[in-house]
Amino acid sequence: MEDLRHLIRDIPDFPKKGILFKDITPLLRDRDAFKKAVDNITKLFSEKKIDLVACVEARGFILGGAIAYKLGAGFVPIRKKGKLPYRTKRITYALEYGEDTLELHEDAIRSGERVLVVDDLLATGGTSAAVLELVKSLGGEVVGTVFLVELTFLKGREKLKGHKVSSLLSF
Repeated sequence: MEDLRHLIRDIPDFPKKGILFKDITPLLRDRDAFKKAVDNITKLFSEKKIDLVACVEARGFILGGAIAYKLGAGFVPIRKKGKLPYRTKRITYALEYGEDTLELHEDAIRSGERVLVVDDLLATGGTSAAVLELVKSLGGEVVGTVFLVELTFLKGREKLKGHKVSSLLSF
């Protein structure tokens, strides 16, 4: 995967001063790199009998849709509060400065369905931990979580203990 590293662009001071944003859009733009990333993530879970791929908006959707298709699984969008049209299950969780709320449709996951959680980046782990809680609250069995990029120095993996956590690229 090291040949994909150069396609992750650093954007200093985005979205605010002091943050070094990891921009995955150059990788997504490169058809061979995008295919390689999706193929390698899919390979990690191809024998796990995944029913659903749950993804957080927005960049997680890009990867998750392709991964769900390759796994022959359904796709479950997890969105910010107020963006889904049907009745929702929601969770509010702490951010570095404040809080946020995520939602998914209350009928998106049936009890016992095997769910892979996909997102573009694992940083502090707060969003991912909230997603895992949402999936479990509907009776879903979390098979694993996978990220294109992991910022290991932020130790987000620690908030996901007890779950299989995979990432293609670590910084």
